[in-house]
Amino acid sequence: MPKILSRDFIQGPAFAVLNEFLGLFRSDNGFARPNRYEVILSAPSGKRSGGIMDDVVARLGGQRGGGDDRAASLRCQSISFPGRNLDTVPDTNIYGPTREIVQGYSYGEINGTFLCSNDHREKGIFETWQNLAFDDNGTWSLGYYDNYVGSIDIYQLDEKDTRRAGVKLFECFPKTISAQPLSHGTNNTITTIDVTFSYRYWTNVATHELNNGSSFTDRLSEIAINTVERRITAQVPSLLNKLF
Repeated sequence: MPKILSRDFIQGPAFAVLNEFLGLFRSDNGFARPNRYEVILSAPSGKRSGGIMDDVVARLGGQRGGGDDRAASLRCQSISFPGRNLDTVPDTNIYGPTREIVQGYSYGEINGTFLCSNDHREKGIFETWQNLAFDDNGTWSLGYYDNYVGSIDIYQLDEKDTRRAGVKLFECFPKTISAQPLSHGTNNTITTIDVTFSYRYWTNVATHELNNGSSFTDRLSEIAINTVERRITAQVPSLLNKLF
């Protein structure tokens, strides 16, 4: 029995746990990197003088359904996963220190930065999208809400470009298109366009990769148990020999 609880017996699971932890840096279950992401803009199908998606595809010079939406997402230089806030009010109907109670929840706007082509077709996409919300031909009439809201999908990618996590923003539209500064002192800089998106809410996207596989803690337990079983099994013949 003392041999089973030897130092080598304890070191076996320890090294296995260490190798498992270090393996996270090399596997597709490693740590998330902020430069590995994908953005899919799903513009609305509302119309004024033509479908917004047809105009988007025409500006990108591609064919609808031919993968141009994924190619266009690569022009997104930066974006953020959205946050969520619990709206609270102080509860003063108690003695002693007040406490905050939740009365609702809200979602903040997100900002995206997009690289611009020479003809600023990316800016034209968002301008056309905004034109579904109002008529800039002199009447200035407002459009129907359902005709100018779309959706945005934001995914975290691993080192193999597999989607590992994601969120979907519902009822989105480009609220603000920021000004684009020009300068002679920026010879080696690519022009970008900053867009602020408003949306109603977001939800987590359940991808196939997230629903499969055991957790890191479960795998550590399996490693420790399997190591213990192997060590005990290896000691069984010597123990039986001592009994006879």
